[in-house]
Amino acid sequence: MIVPLAQATVSSCGAKAAALGVLLHAGLPVPDGFVVPFDAYRRAEGKADAALPADLVEALRRGLDELGDPPVAVRSSAAHEDSPTASAAGQYDSVLGVRGVGAVAQAIRACWASLHSARAVAYQEVADSEPAMAVLIQRLVDADVAGVMFTGGPDGSTAIEASWGLGPSVVGGVVTPDAYQVMDGVVSVTVGDKRFRLDRRADGLVRDIVPGSDRDRPCLDDATAVRLARLGDVVAGLSGAPQDIEWAITGETIWLLQSRPITVAPPAALLSTSDPAGAFTGTPASRGSATGVARVVHGPADFGRLHPGDILVCRYTDPAWTPLFRLAAGVVTETGGVLSHAAIVAREFRIPAVLGLPQAMTVLRDGTLITVDGTTGTVTAH
Repeated sequence: MIVPLAQATVSSCGAKAAALGVLLHAGLPVPDGFVVPFDAYRRAEGKADAALPADLVEALRRGLDELGDPPVAVRSSAAHEDSPTASAAGQYDSVLGVRGVGAVAQAIRACWASLHSARAVAYQEVADSEPAMAVLIQRLVDADVAGVMFTGGPDGSTAIEASWGLGPSVVGGVVTPDAYQVMDGVVSVTVGDKRFRLDRRADGLVRDIVPGSDRDRPCLDDATAVRLARLGDVVAGLSGAPQDIEWAITGETIWLLQSRPITVAPPAALLSTSDPAGAFTGTPASRGSATGVARVVHGPADFGRLHPGDILVCRYTDPAWTPLFRLAAGVVTETGGVLSHAAIVAREFRIPAVLGLPQAMTVLRDGTLITVDGTTGTVTAH
């Protein structure tokens, strides 16, 4: 009913779990855990509202006891997730910081249910397999710093984005993270505006305000950025292709939380000397250019206001916003980085995106005509 993480295979447990199993088997720093395989999902017929079978609950209890019953991360490993052509970045549920068999069972049901959510169904059109859900349970890393790195840049560099606390702040685009470029041991950094951090407390996850002294201070020193990049190169070598890697650091220890193929590379950094007059500049996140009506969206209540061909303008997008990516001609956000889930999904949907444009929801007036250039990172009002 459960599979040790080091023994996970793509056919039984999905690409996400299998990739981590390869890294764990190779002795790399991956939090230990186990997987509830596809067979358990199929046996339960995906009934997220039903109690888990008694033998599965007992297997979960044994698996958690072997880990020492710590707080764990419960994450999807769907049949079409983390493939070379479709990442499904952020489309399925992850539940962090749960403890005990009852809470873990509930989190598994949440992962199963997310396979059929509106956002997942909208995304699954880019997938090439039938939906099925395995679930990964791992010891939670209480991160001091976390983020994402992309290996194998066109010039051989590694791109890293980092922020304080747990990783969802970076992958979810809630903050504009620090951005590092590492090549041949040389590090360049652009410090982001890291206003929030996510941490685990005894009563669950808490989003805190980052003190001003840390907000504009780099999360990583050069030596740590180089260590990350070198570890990323090892992972890419084992995987046989450039990788999109989620990582976390606690104390001096780097942990690898996820590794998947890069589906679409981000735009190369450009030093533009000819931005359009009056253009606003953010982070180029998804190539291409589009002109359309700016539609400022504050939340789900505004979803109905977005029409095909409009430019979605918002603070940041979370996975529930994925159906809008099929309507929007482009995306502009106030926060977020080029390695966030929103940026990855925009690239997969082939729509231009500019992220991390401060006060975008104010300076881009709703209903006006704008042009988004996701290659140069500029937005121009007409």
